[in-house]
Amino acid sequence: MRTRLRRKDMIQDLREFRVPRHFRGASSFKVQIWWLVQASLFRWSPQVMYGWRRGLLRVFGAKIGKSVIIRPSATVTYPWKLAIGDFSWIGDDVVLYSLGQLTIGSNSVISQRSYLCGGDHDYRDPAFPIRARSIQIGDQVWIGTDVFVGPGTSVGKGAVIGARSTVVRDIPPLMVCVGSPARPIKHR
Repeated sequence: MRTRLRRKDMIQDLREFRVPRHFRGASSFKVQIWWLVQASLFRWSPQVMYGWRRGLLRVFGAKIGKSVIIRPSATVTYPWKLAIGDFSWIGDDVVLYSLGQLTIGSNSVISQRSYLCGGDHDYRDPAFPIRARSIQIGDQVWIGTDVFVGPGTSVGKGAVIGARSTVVRDIPPLMVCVGSPARPIKHR
């Protein structure tokens, strides 16, 4: 049986949800074209065609450094909100959910099945508004396999995040961090 809630009793009313104007950072046409290109030309490219994938991302506005390795199974939501420094690696099945700006430094590794989440919702507002939140990954960072990096966080230069950890607050430089939430356990 459904109960009809009054507006003041609503804690979440998705009928009120709206994507903010210009939230995606590009026209809906460009977004759709990117998603088609990613699902075909990017994903179907042979493993060794790193230059091809770098080129596709650059055509759509990503700032990709030299000799970056990006696996074909990686997913990028909005390439125009992505910057990756020289010689970095993006592993298999990594999701770069770039609702906000995602910046990955040089010589950094984002290992397989990791998820960098550049957005969230304001749960305190019944309209559940979506928010773009940036993520900053420093130079020489290693994000281990299956790590979740939350919105609005930064990982300091040279830090290591252990497998299956969850980053929900800023990580200091040159620290090995593990757990959920990730916490420093020793210097690198």
